[in-house]
Amino acid sequence: MSHESLRIGASTLLFVAWNAAAQDDRPYPISEEREPCAAYEPEKRPLFGDTHVHTAFSFDANAQDTRTRPRDAYRFARGEPIGIQPYDDDGKPMRQAQLDRPLDFVAVTDHAEFMGEMSLCNTPGTWEYWHPVCWAHRNVPNAGVILFGARGLILKERWQLGLCGDEGSDCQRAASRTWLETRAAAEEAYDRTSACRFSSFVGYEWTASVGTGQNLHRNVIFRNAQVPSLPASWIETPSARELWDRLEADCLQGIPGCDVLTIPHNSNLSGGLMFESSRVRDSQANQTPAPIRAQDALRRSRWEPLVEIMQHKGSSECDSRLEPWSTDEACGFEKLPYNQFGSKDEGAFVERQLSTPNDYVRWALQEGLRIQQRLGANPFRYGIIASTDSHISAPGLTAEKDHPGHGGAGMNAGSGLPEGLPDDLEFGPGGLAVVWAEENNRDAIFAAMLRRETYGTSGTRPVVRFFGGWDYPEGLCDDPNFVSEGYASGVPMGGELPARSGDGGPRFALWALRDPGSGKDAGSDLRRIQIIKGWIENDEHREQVVDVVTAPGEAGVDPATCEPWGRGQPKMCSVWQDPDFDPAQPAFYYARVLESPTCRWSQLLCNQRDVDCNDSASIGKGLEGCCSPEHRPVIQERAWTSPIWYTP
Repeated sequence: MSHESLRIGASTLLFVAWNAAAQDDRPYPISEEREPCAAYEPEKRPLFGDTHVHTAFSFDANAQDTRTRPRDAYRFARGEPIGIQPYDDDGKPMRQAQLDRPLDFVAVTDHAEFMGEMSLCNTPGTWEYWHPVCWAHRNVPNAGVILFGARGLILKERWQLGLCGDEGSDCQRAASRTWLETRAAAEEAYDRTSACRFSSFVGYEWTASVGTGQNLHRNVIFRNAQVPSLPASWIETPSARELWDRLEADCLQGIPGCDVLTIPHNSNLSGGLMFESSRVRDSQANQTPAPIRAQDALRRSRWEPLVEIMQHKGSSECDSRLEPWSTDEACGFEKLPYNQFGSKDEGAFVERQLSTPNDYVRWALQEGLRIQQRLGANPFRYGIIASTDSHISAPGLTAEKDHPGHGGAGMNAGSGLPEGLPDDLEFGPGGLAVVWAEENNRDAIFAAMLRRETYGTSGTRPVVRFFGGWDYPEGLCDDPNFVSEGYASGVPMGGELPARSGDGGPRFALWALRDPGSGKDAGSDLRRIQIIKGWIENDEHREQVVDVVTAPGEAGVDPATCEPWGRGQPKMCSVWQDPDFDPAQPAFYYARVLESPTCRWSQLLCNQRDVDCNDSASIGKGLEGCCSPEHRPVIQERAWTSPIWYTP
């Protein structure tokens, strides 16, 4: 039986009898018992969430003295405050964090690697608690990350640390307890009432790291509460192919009702490997990846419907420092000065170098078309999301104002508040995942992920619609039935254009509403909607960026005061037809919505501390970054939709 048959079978044939009426009313399979949502919208509504969140159960967050756990992360997502590091001598947090607006859904994704070790190292009264590795992990900054991360992830010498007993049995038992708590926290947070206020997903991160920290990480998201007894880690499944093998055996085939997908992230830190073959498995950086085969491409597109385009460690759309994107100014957004973790600190492990085009999502979308022409299957048919990668249990904490730093690869606040900037200058608050779903429950959201009806934002909450078809009228923006016509005459973001009608090129209907919220995490007026088209010509990548709607006049922000000037628009809409369409040429189209410029988190803090770069006396300790050439004082928040594809 094929993987797709298994997915459909697991999703449609099990757990349906209890609520046949609800199944009849829904366009997606019902996989779990719950009250039907009172609010059901056939034309769907945007749900904002975060699919990349770490708590104290993750080894790197734990090493930075994150003490909050999955239950705390879900409480935070629903709008409650939590305390974050540093902690005083009485164990009380010295800082608090709280969202202005709750999220609609979250997946806590602690590292599968070292779940058991973290439990043993932090349980007083056991011999493991005083093991030298555990003592160093708790008391020496960054020692735990180096000991566990470098030795366990890179060298694969996990059990050689002498902590886990015979063949790792002690750590596996401890990991099982941690995983049970993770699952219980997701279940407790899930609103199964008809109010459907919040959806929580069981998940984890598979932390593949090769060479000198080239990142092949994936987040693993389960559809419902039916999940394997333990997460499959990078150490036990040393390639994406083997991860999918394990998930297929343990979930799709092994547990009735279990369904799952994986989401690659941080491609900007993969050192060129994220979009190579899923069979890459050697820990040596100079290992030549195996070529992608047709069966690999088909399988990858089924397992990985989404890719994370933005998080607190930068954006992975494109890079204006590289050809062919040097003329696309928007590709300069939130870029890192290195392409793998091993070169984060200059001179640490490997010489620092910039990313290459194949580290970025736009390249992967184009390469997918090229592979499809050669093999008949597209491995990189990605929908788009974004998330935070928070390592302080703070999903959705994306406001530029009062950004505390998300930890992880950023600054360690565990031993005290850093002087000056609270995070490394190149990092930011991260982004959000948005799905268009009929209702806020796991099945509806998971179905939206599978069909790629999703978009990502850089942290604000604009509402974006994107449809593709052949016959949309030019006056569609004035039609109160814009959405229903969008679905009836075409496909939404993430879809495949229907069979061509007429002689012209495809038409795309775009509609965007500025973030309607208020407070510190709200967005600004809209400045521009663009369509990015990609295709293959003479076996080479080709692309075009089209300004479809542009607000009149100019707009910006004064970095010295962070006061905006000029105006954008609260709403934008347009119908655009591709004038250069070639019906023989496969292509993709996605929309990018740009807001009016605002001050970045670092500039807000520099102004708050009265830094004047013309007065060296005003530059306090830790604030040198305010005046460094690398500092980007202004940010232009944005959203990226999933593509719409055309196949001849």
